[in-house]
Amino acid sequence: MSHDDNMKFHGTTICCVARDNMVALAGDGQVSGGQTILKNNAVKVRKIFDDKILAGFAGATADAFTLLEKFEEKLKAFSGNLMRASVELAKDWRMDKMLRRLEAMMIVTDGKKILLLTGTGDVIEPEDGVLAIGSGGNYALAAARALIAHTKMKADAVAKEALKIAADICVYTNNSIQIEIIERKQ
Repeated sequence: MSHDDNMKFHGTTICCVARDNMVALAGDGQVSGGQTILKNNAVKVRKIFDDKILAGFAGATADAFTLLEKFEEKLKAFSGNLMRASVELAKDWRMDKMLRRLEAMMIVTDGKKILLLTGTGDVIEPEDGVLAIGSGGNYALAAARALIAHTKMKADAVAKEALKIAADICVYTNNSIQIEIIERKQ
């Protein structure tokens, strides 16, 4: 799949929600190869950089792990500055001959900012504290926004319910949900 396919990757859904004093990053566990489910309980959200940063990835597994490693290197190089590390990774991702072929997307957060990182050089911060990627990303995003608007659920509950809704719609998303949380910094 190329970047021209609107960066839609089959195989996962990641959803990030900031609300009150918490940021929650949730991901499903499905890994698909074509129309076959290869694994149900993959871990696609992680705490990194001494548990100060949450990262979730969607896309080709090896590509996502490569990007996660490169991102951790950038965090170390820039003393944990999330924005600077993200911009530098996005620049490398877009310019480097090997990296630009990677087909994945990442959501990262330090509790203050939530960022979407793409291979097209994008570093995007959502206006409303809600972000979702992957094959079921649009479903999870819509569900999370509705839950934020119409309930008083905590961030982790919103992220989990949004993924459950996505799993009911998207065949590349399942209900094996992992959630990581971090304190929200204003």
